[in-house]
Amino acid sequence: MSTYLSQVWLLLRNYVSGTRLQDMPKTTSPETEAVLPLGKSIKEPDKSVKFAQDNLQENFWFQRLQESLEKWTISKSGLTSKMGDRTLGTLPSEFCFRMCDRQMHEEIYDLLGNGALKTEIVNQLMELVVTNKKIYPELLFWRLEDFYRRWCQGEFIDATPDKNLPQKTRLKLAAQNIAIGLRQVDIYTGLNVLILLLELHRYAQERDELKQKITFYPSSQPDTDNFFTSQLLRIINYSDALEIGNFSNIVGQFLKGGNFRGAYLGDANLTGADFSGADLSHAYLGDANLTGVNFSNANLSGTNLGDANLSGANLSGANLNAADLSSSNLSGTNLSCANLSRADLNRADLSSANLNHANLSYANLSHADLSSTNLSYADLSNAILFGANLSEANLSNVSLSHADLCRADLSGADLRHAILNGSNLSDTILFSTNLSDAILIAADLSYAKLNGAKLNNARLNGAMFLGADLSGVDLSRVILNEADLSGVILSEADLSNADITDAILFGTDLSYANLNSANLSGSNLSGAIFNGADLSHSNLSYAILGGADLSDANMEKMTWGKKQQWEDVRGLETAVNVPPALKEELGLN
Repeated sequence: MSTYLSQVWLLLRNYVSGTRLQDMPKTTSPETEAVLPLGKSIKEPDKSVKFAQDNLQENFWFQRLQESLEKWTISKSGLTSKMGDRTLGTLPSEFCFRMCDRQMHEEIYDLLGNGALKTEIVNQLMELVVTNKKIYPELLFWRLEDFYRRWCQGEFIDATPDKNLPQKTRLKLAAQNIAIGLRQVDIYTGLNVLILLLELHRYAQERDELKQKITFYPSSQPDTDNFFTSQLLRIINYSDALEIGNFSNIVGQFLKGGNFRGAYLGDANLTGADFSGADLSHAYLGDANLTGVNFSNANLSGTNLGDANLSGANLSGANLNAADLSSSNLSGTNLSCANLSRADLNRADLSSANLNHANLSYANLSHADLSSTNLSYADLSNAILFGANLSEANLSNVSLSHADLCRADLSGADLRHAILNGSNLSDTILFSTNLSDAILIAADLSYAKLNGAKLNNARLNGAMFLGADLSGVDLSRVILNEADLSGVILSEADLSNADITDAILFGTDLSYANLNSANLSGSNLSGAIFNGADLSHSNLSYAILGGADLSDANMEKMTWGKKQQWEDVRGLETAVNVPPALKEELGLN
């Protein structure tokens, strides 16, 4: 370090005298890396000289800041030794600091009023606070928090000229040929203090001995009289008055793990901010711009996000229990493993979102756009999806038990191995939907559009298909035990090896259907149409066949009961491959 500084001084001396060093060291020590630019000088000297000057200024600045941090927490009365067992609250009246508030505030403006703190400098500062035994984190937090509260109220910038700290700092910088506006000085100072408070809070919350002593509420602590707090929103709008997105660009990356419970942030611009692990429970973020925000593992329970733009946001593992997301834009968001139980997602745009393993039980998704969304292994039990768009969505292994999917669009969706027990799928569009191996016990599929759907190996015990069109549908090896298929169109459907025992197929159209090896024993087939159907190897024992039409049906090796009633059956004279024993029994020889 000393060698490097000597070279810097030599370089400056030679430059002043009109000569320049030909060679500069290509490597620098970590202590001399650029961390905080202190503004642009009017003159632009040789680049190597300016680099050295900047590094020198930065090291000098950091040294000043270190000394100030130490001085800010020194008490007159020696009470710092007694602070170890204190919990968060106001300082005792007898507590007195060696440096008064006025002097400290002036130093804060001088040190932090000329630019935004960078990540690397913040990390160095936190390391300094943690390792330097002369700095007391609790006292530093209390003093910075007091400054922040006053700054939020405009105390410093609204002061009279002789006491106006932002103006004094601006004049000092102007004397150094550094051009900066009054509001810029004030905003940089306040936001930099906010960053330090957020970092102190995050550091403390990871340590049991500091959790109760250092708790920071950037928007002020909510209370019963004032449920929402608007302090932070005013700061965001004040900062963005200089440039749209200014707050998010400066503070956004330091918001993780923060406490924003009950904060009012309606219409706020927080694009790209990092709220990972933060507490935003019961906050208001309606109409906010939250594009690309990181909310992973954040607490957003009971939060109002109605009409907010969350496109491309990361909400993986977030708690959104009972949150209001109605009409919000969630397209392309990552909601994997998120808790959205009882959330209101009415008319929300979730197209192409990732909801893998998400909990959406009892959620309201009426008229929501879930097209091309990944919902594999998600829990949608008892959810309301009335009129929702789920076309081309991945719903494999999803739980939709007792969900309301009435009039929803599931065309082209993947529902393999999905559980839909007791779900309402009436009047639902299921064109080309894959329901292979799905469980739809007691599901209501009345008037559902199932053209081109795959239901092979599905379990449809007790399901209702009133008025449904299943023509040409793959129902091979399906379980339709005790299902109500009255009046359903199953023409040309594949029901090979299906279990249709004890089902109701009153007046059902099964013309040209494939019922090879199907089990129809005990079913009510009154008035059913089997014209041209393949009933080879099927089991019709104990089935009620009154008025059924078997014209041109293939009855090869079919099984029937000894007391089967055939009196009203039509078309037996044109049926093919009628078993000889049955021919003899019916006198068809």
